Amino acid sequence: MGSILKSLKNKKSKKAITGILALSLMTSIGIPQVGANGNVNLGYADPTTNKNPGLSGTDVQTYRVLANSKTGQPEIEAAKKGVLTVDGKQFRDLNGNKSLDLYEDWSKPVNQRVADLVSKMTLAEKAGLMLIDTHTPIANPTDGKYVKSDDPLIVGKNMRYVIFRQTPTVDIIAKYTNQLQELGEASRLGIPVVVTSNPRNHASTDYTNIAASEGQHSFWPGPLGFAAAGDTKAVKEFSEIAAKEWRAAGIRKVYGYTADIATDPLWARIEDTFGENPKVASDMIYNVIKGFQGDKLGKDSVAITVKHFPGGGARDNGLDPHFVEGKFNPYPTKGSLLKYHIPPFEAAIKANVSSIMPYYAYPSNDSADQGLPWYKKTQQFEEVGFALNDAILDGFLRKGLGFKGYVNSDTGAIGDNAWGAEGLTPEQKFAKAINAGTDIISGSSEPQHIINAVNKGLLSVEAVNESITLLLTEMMNLGLFEDPYVDAKHALDVVANPKVQQLAYEAHLKSVVLLRNDKNILPLKDANLKKVKLYVEMFPGGTDGANTKGLIEIIKKHDPSITITNKLNEATNAYIYVKPVQSNWDNNPRITVGPETGITNVDRIVDIQKTVPTITAVNMTNPWVLDKIEPNAAALIGTFGTKPEAIIDVIRGEFNPTGKLPFALPASMAAVNKEVGDVPSYAKEENPSYSYVNKSKDAYKYGFGLSYNKGKSKGK
Repeated sequence: MGSILKSLKNKKSKKAITGILALSLMTSIGIPQVGANGNVNLGYADPTTNKNPGLSGTDVQTYRVLANSKTGQPEIEAAKKGVLTVDGKQFRDLNGNKSLDLYEDWSKPVNQRVADLVSKMTLAEKAGLMLIDTHTPIANPTDGKYVKSDDPLIVGKNMRYVIFRQTPTVDIIAKYTNQLQELGEASRLGIPVVVTSNPRNHASTDYTNIAASEGQHSFWPGPLGFAAAGDTKAVKEFSEIAAKEWRAAGIRKVYGYTADIATDPLWARIEDTFGENPKVASDMIYNVIKGFQGDKLGKDSVAITVKHFPGGGARDNGLDPHFVEGKFNPYPTKGSLLKYHIPPFEAAIKANVSSIMPYYAYPSNDSADQGLPWYKKTQQFEEVGFALNDAILDGFLRKGLGFKGYVNSDTGAIGDNAWGAEGLTPEQKFAKAINAGTDIISGSSEPQHIINAVNKGLLSVEAVNESITLLLTEMMNLGLFEDPYVDAKHALDVVANPKVQQLAYEAHLKSVVLLRNDKNILPLKDANLKKVKLYVEMFPGGTDGANTKGLIEIIKKHDPSITITNKLNEATNAYIYVKPVQSNWDNNPRITVGPETGITNVDRIVDIQKTVPTITAVNMTNPWVLDKIEPNAAALIGTFGTKPEAIIDVIRGEFNPTGKLPFALPASMAAVNKEVGDVPSYAKEENPSYSYVNKSKDAYKYGFGLSYNKGKSKGK
């Protein structure tokens, strides 16, 4: 971020001087405005009549200037506004006045450019910039236009941050993002668009879900899988690769990754975390940020929004604050917030994360003392949602932890889910959030609330300018003011890289955790495979057994040497893949394996296991209670959004399993009901009999995992 904010010590002082500083910059540091009728010889290229054919791979017509390292010229590209030439260098004429304004001048420091642009913006333009909401492209347009020319968000509301949630191929994404950028460029000041997405390189229950597919982003194990592998180098490598893919498609910001610690096993969002160990989560988050952003934001970076401050994993019986039943964060253990939940956010700040997202919940005053300054003598916390909570954002995040980026609210956290502020008007909610330290509000497309808050004296223009400064700084550092356009064919080439696919596959292999291996039934090596007839079944099976048929097809294609039978009575062994699921949107936390998690026929699993020695793989989006399907398994494998082929390679001994549990598996629901919701399973405050113990006396504690050559690691 620019130096404007680095020297300022606290949010209140920033608010007091932001406007003065911006004005000062314009009067004392501004550059001459070079006009078409001025004394400087000014070349002007109109992209609507002056094309550079062959230079640009965008689907929109653009005028493109290639980078020149000798002159410092960055690549620039324009579709709607002209290109200026000043002293042999070229610039985009974003406001179309045929003059080089300070904010258009890439040779000037970002903080000066931002201050100039802030001074030119109307309140309506600023208010639109401070909102981010879901933007959906037109599906299968016959004319190739994924965005309307009068788009209600970009054109109608001056919005420049959007959330993209669909999963077409990357060339379609590139065309869509280009068309958004055309609209941004055509606006009065030519401010570009920041396209944001939830992580899209993994399987996901509730968010952007992909699988290995041609034209899609590369497919990697989920965050829990990276935690199981324990390989921070692989995480950094993945993030660098993913950043190139996202950048090529025109997506420049991630709503992720999740720094929450999985301390409540019932919580449905554990799938998005790096498990229950704060040290592991911290290392992973640090490397994800460094991989996506680099050491500093630049034209090749993808900005990260780490979530959910100050830690969403501290739940009450898994209840989530998307819903009123889970609207508070409980901390029953003294000091648990600072000890377990904050370290990953400290790592994120150390890595210079661009933005941080607070969770919906408010901190409960029923909590034990967490070691922070008290809100009042009689109240440890102000019981208002974190995105509206001045003590948490301004006091703790900014002043206490030294965060210098911007705060992005969660979707709807300043609307219907503004817990503790339900009685406020929309203008009051927006003002309270922004004054507390929130800079961009998610889930709203109504800038009038901010405009009204300013007009009613609830919110100062200086506070708005501070937020705008942070947001525009990110945009300029990302290079969007010079070249926001991308090449659709290049995006396809980037995701088709076979070396990347191999690296991703290695990550899948490393994520697999072997939990049981009775009588060394695994691996199924070639020598004994000749005697094996394998029965295969997937749970849930899908309509007419489609899931099972699909799994069998994958196995046959990947390893034709395996003999598969569809008759259990002919089988020598069985392989079953169990994929329980719970959705956060159900508002019904549960982790038992049964109809409640999509496994409608548990008895069938047990029957198979009792009939032939059965290899049982379980996809672990949560620490499932396995007391019904574990006892009769001959081998037990834990997976985390893993490619089926990688599981087969582990079963066949093509890869010696090395993964370790990223969380403990509970012994039973009785053990779950006794657990402490704000500490990891291995903490001294936790129930010592929490973890499941199998018949070999192995406890499925955090960090447990077997290998074929080295035996077992019992974990913490």
